[in-house]
Amino acid sequence: MTAMPTVVSAEEWEKARAELLVAEKAATREQDRLAAQRRRLPMVEFGQYTFAGPDGPVTLRELFGDQQQLALYQFMHSGPDHFCPGCTHFTKHVSNLDVLARSGVAWATVSDMPIDQMAGYWTKMGWDVPFASSAGTTFSADCGAGGGFLLNMFLRDGDTVYRTYSTGSRGVDRLLFVNHLLDHAPYGRQEDWEDSPEGWPQEPTYG
Repeated sequence: MTAMPTVVSAEEWEKARAELLVAEKAATREQDRLAAQRRRLPMVEFGQYTFAGPDGPVTLRELFGDQQQLALYQFMHSGPDHFCPGCTHFTKHVSNLDVLARSGVAWATVSDMPIDQMAGYWTKMGWDVPFASSAGTTFSADCGAGGGFLLNMFLRDGDTVYRTYSTGSRGVDRLLFVNHLLDHAPYGRQEDWEDSPEGWPQEPTYG
């Protein structure tokens, strides 16, 4: 039988929940502080790149459309017959781009995958997320993705593009609804890296 949390009285539960709430509020205030620090980061001018889009060549500047800000996700290229499960999981969460646009932020996904491979996968998955191939460019390397995945934030002044922020690994993980919800569930994400009580169900993160 799978282990379960300890059963306590309502009063004991309220006390334990109140103790956790103190820590949660402290973490929220720290996240607010980090967000404020993030908004004060300087920026660096970023070179011009031309990608292969589904309708032909598209520049980094053109990925902004009419917006001044751009969120750009680097989808890992894992070979001709494989698609990164983590990047796939992440891309499934990308939605409500019209709401994002109302705050002046455009979204696009790029990858070192060839454009035909990307287009086929996008069709298979039924995604309408804007995409382009960075294959044949130094964009991924220049961003520091190192063959992995990365989220970049860009700001433009006219046609001049600047990079303001980038994050990978757990920084990208924090954007995912499902992962955040599971962090509030009794058994968590059920992955073997988590610090969980003895007997909690856990499996390897990548199978």
